[in-house]
Amino acid sequence: MVFTPPIDIYETDDGLLLRADLPGVSLDTLELQVQDNKLTLFGRMQPSIPEGARLLHQEFETGDFLRSFILSDEVAHERISAKLNHGVLEVLLPKAPKAEPRRIQVRTN
Repeated sequence: MVFTPPIDIYETDDGLLLRADLPGVSLDTLELQVQDNKLTLFGRMQPSIPEGARLLHQEFETGDFLRSFILSDEVAHERISAKLNHGVLEVLLPKAPKAEPRRIQVRTN
């Protein structure tokens, strides 16, 4: 069974910040991909049960997860970066620079 983890998205002056709580996820079990204007997060959340303990109640999802987002043309795909810190994934989606107006020279034959 594949589940979708909760995600918050914030807008900053520099672009967008996507934040996901992914307890039990490591760099080995996480993959991010950008293809055809779509950002995809997928991986596996593994339970972290303390040694010698027995699980009595569970609210955090475990197993495989998948989440996809369509990116606007305003995101600079080549500058997307991500970091994972204590089970929190942050993906920075920087704004692409706006095209400056340019004057087009008109010629005659």
